[in-house]
Amino acid sequence: MTLDDGDDAPTVTAPIQDGEPVSLEFEEPTVLYFYPKDDTPGCTIEANQFQRERESYREAGVDVYGVSVDDVDSHASFCESEGLEFDLLADPDGEIAEAFDVDRRDSGVTARTTFFLADGEVKAVYENVDPDGHAREVLFDALDAGLVTLPE
Repeated sequence: MTLDDGDDAPTVTAPIQDGEPVSLEFEEPTVLYFYPKDDTPGCTIEANQFQRERESYREAGVDVYGVSVDDVDSHASFCESEGLEFDLLADPDGEIAEAFDVDRRDSGVTARTTFFLADGEVKAVYENVDPDGHAREVLFDALDAGLVTLPE
């Protein structure tokens, strides 16, 4: 079962698209979205929409990270081809997916699942995500719930 609202967020360490390791404790507001595979239609839509909303997330003080079982080289290529300016965590062994109890399909890819995290805990979970419009939905939900605010 996927982690739920109020659960402690696991600390994770993984390389991003440039190969540098990143450790995340999720004290600051963070969106961590799991997606099946780089360069596929739905995943490209979702990534491009998070990129489009990037400035609003930044103004609200929210970090955004994508996670898939793709490796660093695949992530680097995906970031370059799509002009992504946020980090993608490489999880080829599925360790991050396991830490968050995200379902993995028979092919090994993760189910499309998003977490909003802050103060070291899960604040919201989105499962079976429709990639179109999801980036805006998560931001608006966080604003509505008072988890973050935008400057006036």
